[in-house]
Amino acid sequence: MRYVLKSIGAFAVLAMMAGGISQVAAHHSASMFDFTKSQTLKGKVVEMRWVNPHVTITITGTTNPDEAPGDWLIETTSPGNLVRAGGWRRDALKPGDEVEVTFHPEREAGKKSGLLQEVKQVSTGEVFTANIRDQEKPGLE
Repeated sequence: MRYVLKSIGAFAVLAMMAGGISQVAAHHSASMFDFTKSQTLKGKVVEMRWVNPHVTITITGTTNPDEAPGDWLIETTSPGNLVRAGGWRRDALKPGDEVEVTFHPEREAGKKSGLLQEVKQVSTGEVFTANIRDQEKPGLE
């Protein structure tokens, strides 16, 4: 009987560990982005997906005025972190808004995606940062 209970206990522990591993494996890191480089993308918002775990912004635009515009996928942090960064809200960017985006590009050449540093609405001049530490800088109220 004791052997059966130990076996059941060991199986339960293994099952819990396997469940935890699948949760960890589902989340990716930011290692695909090149933090030594920044690029600027100018274009129009197609969509902002305000969902966990990462808000994404699709923009039709270009990083080079000599190139034809294309669709770019810009990844950010979670909605909660963006709200804490200051000024962000679900309707901060709407389809058709002209924007200038500063971002870290993907390491893989040719990919039209990146990690947001900040976005500026051209019409209003309003700037939204993805860095929640910016709110801690001196002089910000």
